Amino acid sequence: MADNTVLKQSERFEAAFNRIHKVLIQSVKNAKSDKFSDLVYKGKRHALIRYYEPDLSQFAKLRNAIVHEKIDLDYYIAEPHIDIVEKIESIAAEFEKPQSALSIATKPVYYFYENDKLTDVLAVIKAHSHSRFPIYDKEDKYSWLLTSSEIVQWLAEHFSDDDMALKEVEIKDLYNQSLKHNVVFAAQNSTVLDIEDIFEEYHSKNEKIEGILITKSGESSEKPNGIITSWDIVEAELSE
Repeated sequence: MADNTVLKQSERFEAAFNRIHKVLIQSVKNAKSDKFSDLVYKGKRHALIRYYEPDLSQFAKLRNAIVHEKIDLDYYIAEPHIDIVEKIESIAAEFEKPQSALSIATKPVYYFYENDKLTDVLAVIKAHSHSRFPIYDKEDKYSWLLTSSEIVQWLAEHFSDDDMALKEVEIKDLYNQSLKHNVVFAAQNSTVLDIEDIFEEYHSKNEKIEGILITKSGESSEKPNGIITSWDIVEAELSE
């Protein structure tokens, strides 16, 4: 008769492994199969999976030893150490509740309307060093993105104009259709895994995303609660 304490550790390990496997199936797109190792390999574009790849590979080997060598339904021939069981359970919990998109976003987002003054934007840049500003139209819908580099360029082109009154310049005066940026909206309940998938999708098409705006439900008619750039993804990975 198997020792119930040891048996429980094996069951706990297998249950935690299956929890991770389920998340991988849900989160990793375009894998060759639902095989655990294939999902880990394909999912390495996600920082969380990449970070735990060595552990996941070892877990897969141990899982094969435990499960494939079962003598019967309730008897495992190989038994994991309690430290391993607790580690895989901790990782499973992290996979099931990945970091939220909003947690890595730049907050607050300073947005403006097309009829607002350029000096209002300059004041925010001076006070907070922000560089991206969603612009909304008179119908209260997102219209375009203004960046600090475009403001600098515009000022460089107009600073010598004798008749330019800076305090009277409106944001809409800076609109340049040829400089329109790719901006994506995502709901605030999105995870970092979801955000990484969006960046990967555009990268695969050789298209750049200037920012992902986080709103309550991911609609462009909603005001942003945060903005995520590719650099935010890098910083989140470096902080792990």
